[in-house]
Amino acid sequence: MELKHLNILLTDDDADDCAFFRKALSTLPLSAELTILNDGEQLMQYLLNESNEIPDVIFLDLNMPRKNGSECVSEIKKSDRLKNIPVVIFSTSSNEGIMKQLFKAGVHIYVRKPNDFQQLKEIIYNALPLAAEKTFSTSSVNYILNA
Repeated sequence: MELKHLNILLTDDDADDCAFFRKALSTLPLSAELTILNDGEQLMQYLLNESNEIPDVIFLDLNMPRKNGSECVSEIKKSDRLKNIPVVIFSTSSNEGIMKQLFKAGVHIYVRKPNDFQQLKEIIYNALPLAAEKTFSTSSVNYILNA
């Protein structure tokens, strides 16, 4: 699937995970700009600032200080301006109850953070077309990607 230049937003409070994600993304055969924010408060301030471009996809950690990923998803999906942005939860948690709640709240893809660089590259590369597909589809299919 040919992807256009993507504006990707990653929100994660773990600096090592952010660096790992940036490095993996930079090795993929696609054109993308990555913006990294460190907590849910920063994410919502960024998204609600109308001078900022709406991202093509948001990769969102669940467990963050100040405002967690679940709270952000709820706010994003309540906003007419933001509700159609594909949201990919990017977390170490594998709690099925939490996954079900997030899918019900409007999350498109749930990714378990891998520790392996090659697996991370594959997961990002596979998640992007799925997220793009959600932009143009009213399908209620959700995806869980595991390393």
